[in-house]
Amino acid sequence: MPTHRAVHVKSAGESFELVDVQTAAPPPGHVRIDVNACGVCGTDHAFVTGAFPNLSWPITPGHEIAGTVAELGSGVDGFTVGERVAVGWFGGNCNHCVPCRKGQFMQCVNLQVPSWNYPGGYAESVTAPATALARIPDGLSFAEAAPMGCAGVTTYNALRHTKAVGGDRVAVLGIGGLGHLGIQWARAMGFETIAIARGAGKAQDATDLGAHHYIDSTGGDVAEALQKLGGAQVVLATAANSAAMAATVGGLAPQGELVIIGATFDPLPISPGDLLFGNFSVIGHPSGTSADIEDTMHFAVQSGVRARIEEKPLADAAEAYAAMDEGGPLPHGADDVATRRRLRSRRRRRPPTSVRRRAR
Repeated sequence: MPTHRAVHVKSAGESFELVDVQTAAPPPGHVRIDVNACGVCGTDHAFVTGAFPNLSWPITPGHEIAGTVAELGSGVDGFTVGERVAVGWFGGNCNHCVPCRKGQFMQCVNLQVPSWNYPGGYAESVTAPATALARIPDGLSFAEAAPMGCAGVTTYNALRHTKAVGGDRVAVLGIGGLGHLGIQWARAMGFETIAIARGAGKAQDATDLGAHHYIDSTGGDVAEALQKLGGAQVVLATAANSAAMAATVGGLAPQGELVIIGATFDPLPISPGDLLFGNFSVIGHPSGTSADIEDTMHFAVQSGVRARIEEKPLADAAEAYAAMDEGGPLPHGADDVATRRRLRSRRRRRPPTSVRRRAR
């Protein structure tokens, strides 16, 4: 049987090991993908450290996958060998549970996630359910497409489902792996874009990404600063900091929305009274389906929005992961803005690559 290279983590917190594994034919309803690039996401840390339940060791991390269809399992229609596809956090759904029957695919009770439910993209080959595949449009390279499967779709999809319309003020809390994309999407969607982050030194980065205004959260009351600008119809909370999220609520315009995509399990210190009198809403938004990823990539082509990335070969996956996990040095000009370090994986003919972005 043929083999391919993949990163293995043998147990929680163990080091990365690049090993040869058997390349099996895809089962019914699945597709085997030759991986060209895989993003290194902050959430990978939770997999590597065993924070998610029911992991089956060893695991292969990586849920921002881009490559070409190499082999089709029986029963797969609509895809052909050689097509360029991406797979993100949404790694497939069952189509028969109650949420799926209601069209709530992200809440599928049998939702599949690469690296959680099957080996992920730090590898030269991945086998995924056909329902997970999103076609990559012309105009995006594999390295550009990979981050769109998680950080890209999470930020884009969250913004496009708010009540905000062109010209409204939209604030993005955090300029990290999610936030640096959120700022770009908000500007491209025609919103008056406000970036919020810690420190005056990030103001230029915010401007470079497209923000019309910058608020240094260490320099005063964030809610007051937002109200001086007229109030935000939406705050997109990408920074995983409950206190920082709560501090923005007073800066919302009437009927404004705090949309949370930064993952934290700390309590959110907001009282009912904070929400009641302004008729505010607090909403959690979980990534997006394969169809949403396709929409995200098409808008990226139209708008020019791109993740800031740095490519590394698959053999350097441990280095790319460590740089993300430790908040390591970024390319010139990136400063504290998140850069995604991508693992490019192209079988042995070409060394696979990794892309690093900072943790959420």
